[in-house]
Amino acid sequence: MKKSIIFIIMAIMAIASSISAHAEQCKVSAAAQFLYASKHSMAGLGVQVQVEPATNFRLAPELNYYFKNDGLSALNASLNLHYVIHTSNVFALYPLVGFTYGHYKMDHHMGDSTKDRCGANVGLGAQYRIQDRLHFFTEARFQIMKDYNQSVTVLGLKYTF
Repeated sequence: MKKSIIFIIMAIMAIASSISAHAEQCKVSAAAQFLYASKHSMAGLGVQVQVEPATNFRLAPELNYYFKNDGLSALNASLNLHYVIHTSNVFALYPLVGFTYGHYKMDHHMGDSTKDRCGANVGLGAQYRIQDRLHFFTEARFQIMKDYNQSVTVLGLKYTF
């Protein structure tokens, strides 16, 4: 279990490092985000890297931590693909699809238990340019995972390098 978490984190770091190696060829953004997951009413914080390797397409690996609620906490890693539709100079919409991995930890009076789940994300996002390199974004997505299907709402700020 701990090995799978380490593997996921290393995979995200490898993706992020390969992204930074190509930063001169495409737009790269880093984001901080607040999340709310509906299944167990958990709030969380996360980080996301966004890379635009081609016009209108964006890869977005992310790592999120959900705070404990009723004894349950979670760590979630995702890799999403956005198709960005610019509706004006300051506003854009983007449908998203992707893969997700969740590590759930439940604290019991008799000890801890964990569950690992793989799944998919599907949703819609919107972004608004506040300044030249600073954007506010929001996403509404549905995570499809065995025993943990849920809607996730994301609010975040991103900085484009």
